[in-house]
Amino acid sequence: MTTSSVEQTAVPAHRHRVVVIGSGFGGLTAVQSLKRADVDITLISRTTTHLFQPLLYQVATGILSEGEIAPTTRLVLRKQTNATVLLGDISAIDLEHRTVTSRLMTMDSVIPFDSLIVAAGAQQSYFGNDQFATYAPGMKTIDDALELRGRILGAFEAAEVTTDLAERERRLTFVVVGAGPTGVELAGQIAELAERTLAGAFRSIKPSECRVILMDAASAVLPPMGPKLGRKAQQRLESMGVEVQLNAMVTDVDYQGLTVKEKDGTERRIECACKVWSAGVQASPLGVMLAEQTDGTETDRAGRVVVEPDLTVKGHPYVFVVGDLMAVPGVPGMAQGAIQGAKYATKLITKSLTGEDDPATRAPFKYFDKGSMATVSRFDAVAKVGKIEMAGFFAWLAWLLLHLVYLVGYKNRFSTVLTWLVTFTGRGRGQMAITSQMIYARLAVERLQSQQAEAAAAKDSEAS
Repeated sequence: MTTSSVEQTAVPAHRHRVVVIGSGFGGLTAVQSLKRADVDITLISRTTTHLFQPLLYQVATGILSEGEIAPTTRLVLRKQTNATVLLGDISAIDLEHRTVTSRLMTMDSVIPFDSLIVAAGAQQSYFGNDQFATYAPGMKTIDDALELRGRILGAFEAAEVTTDLAERERRLTFVVVGAGPTGVELAGQIAELAERTLAGAFRSIKPSECRVILMDAASAVLPPMGPKLGRKAQQRLESMGVEVQLNAMVTDVDYQGLTVKEKDGTERRIECACKVWSAGVQASPLGVMLAEQTDGTETDRAGRVVVEPDLTVKGHPYVFVVGDLMAVPGVPGMAQGAIQGAKYATKLITKSLTGEDDPATRAPFKYFDKGSMATVSRFDAVAKVGKIEMAGFFAWLAWLLLHLVYLVGYKNRFSTVLTWLVTFTGRGRGQMAITSQMIYARLAVERLQSQQAEAAAAKDSEAS
């Protein structure tokens, strides 16, 4: 072949390639917003589902099944022909060469990108005490929720069997650490589960006599929602028998219970079998990975990326960070922040395809606060929308409606409505099955990881 013929050979240009990391609210919204755009999208996630985290506590307390709040991402997007879904953990992001490396088991995939949207979310934070997770699971994943369901219901079963009164009291003591929305909702549901659903189901114990403690190092319940709604939520919880302990910092957690440090510096022990941690969040480590490759981009104490006004990292106008991974003043780590950030980023990407986007003149991202809500018990919730504050039945109805709107899929919405109708008007709950795997899987995984680490260390030692 002559040189001239080589020069005349047409080389097909690829379509604009968008890589989206994470299948939460931010990631899924980004992919769906680009449905009609002339782009090829690759969505990479470490899970196979789109998880509706605000309803995890209902999985943990036997109201909803995991399938109702976590549809399979691949099935949600199966009709979107410009989207490809990959399962895997992100092992590398190379901003210079514009590639993302994903690993599934021992298989690596290197995916090139022209635009990148990182919506990797956040995980539970134990404030440097990750060993607490063994005995106090968080509430960030389906695994967490199922493990907690096993631990909560398993505690009642163990209390029924034991003849030691001190051990029975320990088994019937439940501590929820963190008085934010998740902690409030979970504490309220444990109390209702014991009072209504399990009433009369045991012979040696009365589930309603269990002790439910909601604890926080802060001085108020639901601090972001203001003192008025916080007090209403606390009063409602206390009327249900929940002990609210504020200005109490957890300093140690073990199998038998936990150690609490009071505001005056004194310490005390609470013997309890079931502990739940909902006290803080830590951003995905991908935030640090991005910041280290840019000149001037920083992360905050929670590991979130301090992004530019257009949600990008310095020097990379088409690398966007959205959702819980972005640090933007006034934008809370909630679904709305992720959704709005994803829509903003995809609009800029769409404009860039026709040359309409100029990174130097972009209008900054503006967050519209649609309010915040938290359920306290059935028929009771607190809600804040702008300057409007509501508490009680109508706030609860608003909470139900809002969460139905954001559930993915008509089938899930329909089945959820039916489940809520049966649960909240009656005593029964349809998801009360537990297995030993729910309770002990975390310990088994930790043991396996420890054995693998020891084997690797021994191998290195022999090699040296």
